[in-house]
Amino acid sequence: MNHTISILCDDQPGVMTRISGLFSRRGFNIESLTVGHTELPGKSRFTIVVRGDDTVLEQIRKQLQKVVHVIKVWDIKNTEAVEREHALVKIEVTPEIRSEILQIITALQARIIDSSDAAWILEITGDTNAVNNAFNLLGDYKIVESIRTGKISLKRGLLTK
Repeated sequence: MNHTISILCDDQPGVMTRISGLFSRRGFNIESLTVGHTELPGKSRFTIVVRGDDTVLEQIRKQLQKVVHVIKVWDIKNTEAVEREHALVKIEVTPEIRSEILQIITALQARIIDSSDAAWILEITGDTNAVNNAFNLLGDYKIVESIRTGKISLKRGLLTK
């Protein structure tokens, strides 16, 4: 089972090493890890997706709260949150398939952010399923390069308990 863990922490050197080390010492592979600044000066938020059972993840959550510079840790349930991923996909485009690719882009609500005669770079944003679906639909075409951010997530409502 995948778990999304959100961590609010001080923006200090070494925090990422301590946090990721805690997962690796417990034998957990991090599926995705995203870090960014928050609305609070000097604070960052990690969003970590990890696969594991509830009991062991609760133990990790408690241990994370003991890490120096960690302020708060949440295990975010999908139903309680707004989640997004972002992807950039460079796809080879020939005149013969241009109209097909444009139809897919429209269906995906993606954007062309760069284009040349031979390649387009697409921007895709949505929940994990939407981004997976985009890659599936584009899989029949030549994807030259791609990158995904991993999940970012915020709990719904004002309370962040």
